[in-house]
Amino acid sequence: MKTHLGTRAFLLCFLPFALLLMGSFWIVQRFVASTVRASVRAELRSQQEAIAAAHTKAALENSRFLKIAGENTALKAGMILLRTYPNNGSAQRTVEDQLREMGERMGFDFMLVSGPDGAAMAGVLRQAGHLAPLRLPDLQVNDSGLLSVEGRLLRIGSVSIDENDENIGRLTVGEAFQLNDLTAPAVLVRRGKVLASNIPQPARADMEAALAPCSMRSECEVRIAGDNWISLPMESYGDGFTLMSLANADAASEPIEARLRRVFSLFAVACLLVGLLCSVGSSRSIVKPIGAVVGHLHRAASTGALTEVKSQPSSVIEIDELTEIYNRAAISVRDSGQKLESAYLEFVGSLASALDARDPYTAGHSRRVSNLSCAAAAKLGLSEEIIERIRIGALLHDIGKIGIADTVLQKPGRLTAEEFALVKQHPVIGRRILEGVQGFAPFLAAVEFHHENWDGSGYPLGLRGEETPLDARIIHVADAYDAMTTDRSYRSGMSHESAIAELVKNAGVQFDPAIVAVFVLQHWDLNRPASALPSAPSAGQELEAVI
Repeated sequence: MKTHLGTRAFLLCFLPFALLLMGSFWIVQRFVASTVRASVRAELRSQQEAIAAAHTKAALENSRFLKIAGENTALKAGMILLRTYPNNGSAQRTVEDQLREMGERMGFDFMLVSGPDGAAMAGVLRQAGHLAPLRLPDLQVNDSGLLSVEGRLLRIGSVSIDENDENIGRLTVGEAFQLNDLTAPAVLVRRGKVLASNIPQPARADMEAALAPCSMRSECEVRIAGDNWISLPMESYGDGFTLMSLANADAASEPIEARLRRVFSLFAVACLLVGLLCSVGSSRSIVKPIGAVVGHLHRAASTGALTEVKSQPSSVIEIDELTEIYNRAAISVRDSGQKLESAYLEFVGSLASALDARDPYTAGHSRRVSNLSCAAAAKLGLSEEIIERIRIGALLHDIGKIGIADTVLQKPGRLTAEEFALVKQHPVIGRRILEGVQGFAPFLAAVEFHHENWDGSGYPLGLRGEETPLDARIIHVADAYDAMTTDRSYRSGMSHESAIAELVKNAGVQFDPAIVAVFVLQHWDLNRPASALPSAPSAGQELEAVI
């Protein structure tokens, strides 16, 4: 099998060294990554334990608040009164008012007093930001844990209320259980079922499947949605409720591992480059100059642009001569291309000028539309290549009017239905004129479709929305503005403000709304909203001129 000289030198001298180097780097990287991952996991465990300790401290604080609330003399008196007169509405409202005052002061979302038998006596629940009397269902609460009341999940705690060594009931307080308030990812689990989670992904069913092998009392490593997570019990509420803290070990270690990969990659590339330079050094004086010429020829075949080769002195006379001859040919081709492009642009300009010269009222119309279209295209962030295509397409957009009689184009007054139908043929005529000329294919869409409307009511094909090419949609807006603001033989041009109002009014009907917005903001000062612009004549009166 035939091979290039440079390829053979690379395979024989460099490939074994490269394979050995890459294998060594891979082993070292895996070892370092494993060490980093273990360190990150240890740090995550430490953070999770600190969060659990903070929750325990908060629970102790709530317990102290609860004991203080249980010694409230007024509350005890109200409970005794309510026990004596269980059906007395006034007594119940008195206790509810006391609970509401205490709850607002201490920041609780739920307060309930119950009798020694556990039956609810009076309670309040925070609704719409305020504590309101609670409809007393058949509530059975534990000393602490979680409780669902009227569809809300509450974290509760209870304290016994005694008077003269006699138990007169219990006080239960609660706070809304919101996982979104936690800074760490967490899930609430009850008997293997995930009840709530502040992790947006993955689905609860996937979490349940991943957590199924774990004990709710010890640390566990699980795999969720392709990532390794560390699960650690944060708090247990009784009755099977457990709050689990989760930490994504892969996400935590990824930045460090990515940095290690970059360091190893750079080091490996540096070593590979050194080996490459050593392996090809013996053939450099011949292979590189010839390769440069061949590479330029390949690029010229794909891009159509023949560029010069940077002079690289060689000890071989024939290679120097080859490079010099190639550069002379590249210069000659480039000069010819520039002359051809200049002639092409002059030809396009001449066509636009010849078209505008037929009617003194539309003189300069094509160039103005071209300038407006290019400004809007630039604001849309289009590439220079597309903007240049739009520029030339706009210059040629009315080329088809060459095939329309002067008696129709220059008629001093409104056109009849037959005359207007004739004028509407100019996009098709323009396409027929240009499609037979080599090099004008990129501009055919702008010429043929610049009168297609956003709602499909345009011509010649009745295209709707983005079915119309972007070039034509941009030129359509610029064409309409210039036509409305230009004097005609049968009417004076509209003011800038009226023309803008007309464009805004017809955005989404005749024009692409996004292009109208960009067109207006790019070229004119609109400190006032579009609704404050002066009213304009109807589209039937003014946009008829855009033909």
